Amino acid sequence: MDNGPYLVKGAVDLQDGAGNSYDVSDKNIIALCRCGASGNKPYCDGTHKSNGFSGDDRAA
Repeated sequence: MDNGPYLVKGAVDLQDGAGNSYDVSDKNIIALCRCGASGNKPYCDGTHKSNGFSGDDRAA
C-alpha cells in the first residue's frame, strides 16, 4: 500500500533476517511494517499514519 505496509496474501513462510520463523498459517492476509516504527514488528500496527512515513515502492 502506498505510504503503508506490504500486504501479503496466500500461504507464505515468513522468516526474519536471522532465519527465525513466524507462524502465519492461520492468516489469509498479513500486513508487514515498512516504516520501521511498529510496536508489533514485523507486523504493521498503523504507526505509519502518524509518523509521516512515505513510500510507494512495490514488492517484487
